[in-house]
Amino acid sequence: MIFVFKTSINSKSVAKQIIKHLSTLLPHAKLTFDLEDRDKILRIESKSNISELITSELPKMGLLCVELE
Repeated sequence: MIFVFKTSINSKSVAKQIIKHLSTLLPHAKLTFDLEDRDKILRIESKSNISELITSELPKMGLLCVELE
């Protein structure tokens, strides 16, 4: 499944930190950011439903995170 989230991440360095953190929580998922998109999209390919985990983890770091349908 592919999950898409709108975020408030605005730099490559923060995106790298987020990917590193989330990769420890989701070792089998593929995570990518599209910082060129106005919604600063985070895409995650995962076999399990990770929506709740992501929408709770990013706000803990002070970041906006809204799942897009």
